[in-house]
Amino acid sequence: MKSEKEKMLGGELYDPLDPRLLGDRRRARLLLKALNDTNDEQQEERNRIIKELIPAIGQGILIEPPFYCDYGSNITLGNRVYFNFNCVVLDVARVEIGSDVLFGPTVQIYTAIHPLSSKERKLGLELGKQIVIGDDVWVGGGTIICPGVRIGARSVIGAGSVVTKNIEEGVIAVGNPCRVIREVE
Repeated sequence: MKSEKEKMLGGELYDPLDPRLLGDRRRARLLLKALNDTNDEQQEERNRIIKELIPAIGQGILIEPPFYCDYGSNITLGNRVYFNFNCVVLDVARVEIGSDVLFGPTVQIYTAIHPLSSKERKLGLELGKQIVIGDDVWVGGGTIICPGVRIGARSVIGAGSVVTKNIEEGVIAVGNPCRVIREVE
């Protein structure tokens, strides 16, 4: 029988009130509080906390506090990833981010989904879909990336966009819903 965590990471309906998941989220909240309470003179401490929160990270990671996530352990970051202020990553499913990726302020990455059926929602179960962001991507401030989306390498997502579908490589995409307007030069 699968654990609730295995179901969650497998994209199946799971119980978010499972004691193990509650404990994992509590741990993340404590690390996030410590991270968000640091100042610019505490970069070494900030880096230590980030590595504990998000173990699968490359070199040159910069996360400007405040930063928020559900678990942290379900996030993978390549090298030289930058999160500007006030970003949120709901990582109930895997979030894979390549190298040389820039996130503007208040970017929100949502893997979490609630069932569409009200009967299923009343059961308190939820699920998630993985998000993958390729190398050399720039995501403008205030963008929302929805569950299950893939953003191809070298693409640019315009500020304030709502990304509901996959975005191919090497394009500029903007709007709500986000759509490709042209190729990157």
